[in-house]
Amino acid sequence: MTQPPTPDDHAQQLEPYQPGPQDQLPGAPQHQPPQFQQQHLPVTPQYQPVAPVQAFPVGPVLVTVGDISVEQHRIVTPAGVMPTRGTNWSAMDMSRTEEKIPAYAIVLAIIFFLFCLLGLLFLLIKERKTTGFVQITVQNGPRTHNTHVPVHSPGQAAEVLARVNYARTLCV
Repeated sequence: MTQPPTPDDHAQQLEPYQPGPQDQLPGAPQHQPPQFQQQHLPVTPQYQPVAPVQAFPVGPVLVTVGDISVEQHRIVTPAGVMPTRGTNWSAMDMSRTEEKIPAYAIVLAIIFFLFCLLGLLFLLIKERKTTGFVQITVQNGPRTHNTHVPVHSPGQAAEVLARVNYARTLCV
């Protein structure tokens, strides 16, 4: 009959492997593991501790940029709540505007060129297309949040950058 394992049996099974003399090859040098000294370095905090959420009074939302809401005393992001005081904002316009002659203008220029020379005026038609986003970073102590706000015109990019500048003035 076999007996159920006892806690002592499990402890023996979980001990780390220790090589013994039976594991050494004849004539092989004895290998000793290197001994390391553990250095005790003083631990200093790198960041100021973040105040708890209850410390910031709740107020109306003054400006919203993407998924970031700015109130009088706090900034609410998906990464957490930050105080407005001491918060750093950065914004980078990553949009671009391309300008090209549309296909219909080229077709009309060819057709009307055959009938009269005024068809070349259709080549002056330009089509502008803006693609990209504005990248916004909010940082306060150890908390950082990035968001990308898509834009479809240079006016939208300017409006997002104006919102970020307003939020900066609230964080002074």
